[in-house]
Amino acid sequence: MQAESSSAASKTRNPSPTTPITPTTMKDAKALVSFYSNYLWNRLLSLFPNPKLNFLTRISNVYHTKRRRRTTCLPLPLPPASLPDSPSLISSEASKIFEVLEDVVECLFLNLHYIQKNLQFWQSRAEGSNAQKAYFMVCERGPNAFVNGIIQLLRDSLAKNSGIQQLYCSASSYMSERIIVLTNLRYFLAAFLAQVYMEIDKVGEDLVKEPEKSVPSLLVIVNDLFLNLEASIGHFHAMRQGDSSVDGSYSFPLIFEKLPEINQEGSQWTECETRDTINSIYQNLHKLDSYLSALVAKHRRPKKMTLYWMRYTCGVVGISFCSIWLLRHSRFMGSSDIDNWITEAKDSTLSFWNDHVEQPLLSIRNELFETFRKRQKGVMEREEVQLTADSLHRMLLAFSEQTKGQKLPQNASDQEMLEIVMGRYEKELMHPIQNLVGGELVRSLLIQVQKLKLDVETAMLELDQILRANEINFAILAALPAFALSLILLMLVRAWFKQDTRAEGRGRVARIQRRLLIVEIERGIMQIQTCRDQGLENDAECMFGLVLYALDRLHCAVERHAKATGEWMCLRQDMYDLAKPGLQTAHKLIITSRMERVYDCLLPSAKRQ
Repeated sequence: MQAESSSAASKTRNPSPTTPITPTTMKDAKALVSFYSNYLWNRLLSLFPNPKLNFLTRISNVYHTKRRRRTTCLPLPLPPASLPDSPSLISSEASKIFEVLEDVVECLFLNLHYIQKNLQFWQSRAEGSNAQKAYFMVCERGPNAFVNGIIQLLRDSLAKNSGIQQLYCSASSYMSERIIVLTNLRYFLAAFLAQVYMEIDKVGEDLVKEPEKSVPSLLVIVNDLFLNLEASIGHFHAMRQGDSSVDGSYSFPLIFEKLPEINQEGSQWTECETRDTINSIYQNLHKLDSYLSALVAKHRRPKKMTLYWMRYTCGVVGISFCSIWLLRHSRFMGSSDIDNWITEAKDSTLSFWNDHVEQPLLSIRNELFETFRKRQKGVMEREEVQLTADSLHRMLLAFSEQTKGQKLPQNASDQEMLEIVMGRYEKELMHPIQNLVGGELVRSLLIQVQKLKLDVETAMLELDQILRANEINFAILAALPAFALSLILLMLVRAWFKQDTRAEGRGRVARIQRRLLIVEIERGIMQIQTCRDQGLENDAECMFGLVLYALDRLHCAVERHAKATGEWMCLRQDMYDLAKPGLQTAHKLIITSRMERVYDCLLPSAKRQ
């Protein structure tokens, strides 16, 4: 019996190579190279009797780019000595079992995330108004749906005068159908995840200390959980097929592998029996993933290309018209408009660079590094003004002494002597013609011209000082347009690099999403307690699985940030405690409250220090 099981497992683990194809059937050398590369790859895989390797090879074709395998996930409920960061030694047998269980849990997390994203999309669409639902049915499902929707709307309007109401009902039925399917799938997977997690928690210590005794029973239980999941999904499909409102497109290809006839009740298994059981679990996991991928693909949200096809179409049409317009003004049509525009744009760019970047920067540099030269120039200008002032003083002194007929002191003020000049000037103006020839009128006029010259030079000196003092300010004002453009460009580049739309980001939105995950965990913990109080154990298991899923998302989102701040050890232990099935609800709520208040990576942006 063991030999037959071993041969069957070997056939499963070692897939046969591709059927040989003669080179004469190849159309070109590229097909020939592809054939032999596939052949050599299959032969290489057959040398490694590792079921996990074959599973990962098969499952890599199922996961698309948005469902890639992650490098981290919520750890299993095992003793601290068996955690990945622990330096303790673990037996090879236990290490293999840990890898199997991690693959099972990780596959469930990935599928739950895939289902949750699509479910949230349909729920958000279902919460919209009837007009929004009708717009989605007609304009956001692709060109075919747009044409068919318009035709059907016109037919219903002409036949029954209620085409809009028919469209509303069709949209509600379309969305509710997908919400029901995805909600039930999430329910089954969350309950399955909770059951696996609780079973691992029950035998966690024994699995580390005595794996040879606990491994058989755990593998049997995990395989039975797969069969229970198959029965739940089959019952759901039977109910959906019995519903007259369903289109009947549901099928149930999910048939899990049962354990081979081995000594399931024995205390110890042989290595061959353990390997066959692990291979059976991997086959079931691969079937589950393939089934979920196919079913969710029928109820997934539309792709972005389909969702925004009208915008893309308008963009393509606009680009086409722009291309035709540019072609008409290009050299291909004998026009030099584009060359002229390029030349003008180049000149404008150079002018902008020279006026708002280069010259202001040079002015700032000159202001900062040529202060001594400008100071000497200012001293010389002040000396020129002083010479004019001394000349005026001497002219006033001579005129005043001659007018008064007495010697004036050298320190006489210019204001007093100007009063003498103005008095004499007013007296001379009484007989301007006579005094212009033989009087002091001309001399007094020349003195006033000298005074005007002094006032002008003084004003110019003060104005020059003001301009020099604000020269760096003027240069900064000239550079403001370039600075504003640089700042806007920097903000755009920062927003592009930041990418804080997800919980793993660094910005305010990412912090809000991480805090919402804690709120979701806290709400799930309270709902678990409510379901247990009401005796709804199945619903409690589902809610516990959703809490585990939220913890896994939080674990992936905060690990990098918590390691950067040195909080990772404590935060990981808190999340590990929240995932324990046996911890009391009150203690879990205390932990969630502490996480919101203490850890920097979970605080709001306004409270960061």
